[in-house]
Amino acid sequence: MNKESETINYGDAVIRCGNLLAEKSNTIAFAESATAGKLAYAFSLTPYSGAILRGSIVCYNACVKEDVLGVTKEIVDRYTPESAEVTREMCKALKLQMPADVIVAVTGLTAPGGSETKEKPVGTMFFCILYKELLHEYRMVLKGTPTQIVDKSIAEICQKICIVLDGGSV
Repeated sequence: MNKESETINYGDAVIRCGNLLAEKSNTIAFAESATAGKLAYAFSLTPYSGAILRGSIVCYNACVKEDVLGVTKEIVDRYTPESAEVTREMCKALKLQMPADVIVAVTGLTAPGGSETKEKPVGTMFFCILYKELLHEYRMVLKGTPTQIVDKSIAEICQKICIVLDGGSV
């Protein structure tokens, strides 16, 4: 199998995360840009989906980040739609619109044509987890096709959610 067709299995990470959310009687909601709803879809397939999943706002385009979530145009223009700053604002805004115990926001660059730079190459992903009023922020740079980058992101986000739920921070 060549690297282009290699699939990433994030299913185990999603199941483990879903089980932990259910065990702790926690709910989860997403603001998804680069993952375009795939996180919510993955969680909808877990055994406890009805108990844990509140929903997701897919905000792939900057205008949705602004018009639906309320991220200011000034923040988007200053930092770019795919940035830690915008991801942080998405997370905070979602908490007000879709109350859940765990709020996750994700943006990033899965393919050329966005705000990539030498310091922020394609494969750069940003995500935030808001839990118990604490915001955990992450940045990672991944390699692969757009699908592989999204799938690796989902696996990593799930791992970090589990760490946060267990009282740690990474």
